[in-house]
Amino acid sequence: MPIPTTRLPSGEPIPAFGLGTWMMGESDKKRGDEVAALKLGLDLGATLIDTAEMYGDGEAEEIVGDAIAGRRDSLFIVSKVLPENASRADTIAACEGSLKRLRTDRIDLYLLHWRGSTPLEHTLEGFVQLQRDGKIRHWGVSNFDTDDMEELLALPGGNACATNQVLYNLKRRRIEFDLVPFCRARNIPIMAYSPIEQGRLLGAAALKEVAQRHGATTAQVALAWLLEQPATIVIPKATNPEHVRENFAALDLRLTDEDRAILDRAFPPPSKKYALEML
Repeated sequence: MPIPTTRLPSGEPIPAFGLGTWMMGESDKKRGDEVAALKLGLDLGATLIDTAEMYGDGEAEEIVGDAIAGRRDSLFIVSKVLPENASRADTIAACEGSLKRLRTDRIDLYLLHWRGSTPLEHTLEGFVQLQRDGKIRHWGVSNFDTDDMEELLALPGGNACATNQVLYNLKRRRIEFDLVPFCRARNIPIMAYSPIEQGRLLGAAALKEVAQRHGATTAQVALAWLLEQPATIVIPKATNPEHVRENFAALDLRLTDEDRAILDRAFPPPSKKYALEML
């Protein structure tokens, strides 16, 4: 099945399903498998890869660089700058380090990984300069709650924010109360990291029930539920070829109203505002 798309605020289409790399690059012994898993994902049709300078202290970006060699122009690469590197000058330097590790001349979407002590306007100045220099195409944020987004968008140029990457899965629905509606009203897609809660979701009875109804796996049900959410980009990480293929098969799974009711009873949507969750 073709990978669905959503749109950035600029109107540019972006894949709603991609490849995550969190916790890659942490073991030399696993490097070959990690590169192979990303290459398999690309072979199966993925074009979006999410990474960060923090992952494996830059090693995940090196792994992505290996995986995308020879096919960079067809891909949408996302990376992130750490908050301690988020001053104007340090943002530029951090991006240049990421570009070197990725072995590319541009990053399609560059995110502030979470909010730190650096004033947001200083980080924005770095993003704007990187755009002017052609080193990034879009910028956004990660782990920003609604009040952070309001502050960001009120800054000069802040309304160019392209996405907010946050923890979102069936077990972590708190953002649906206010952050999701806030972003959707402004055409800012949510990027959902940890879509299967690093595997901890997969034993849930409700997921097993729905999976059995479809002859699917619980991971596929969890991913299919997220893929149904409007303006949401899902970035599961897998290093096992079987898991990579399993994740892609979620694109073909169609949940029913009864399925959704079962999942809502087990994982109810929020009825009030909660603090933003992070992993």
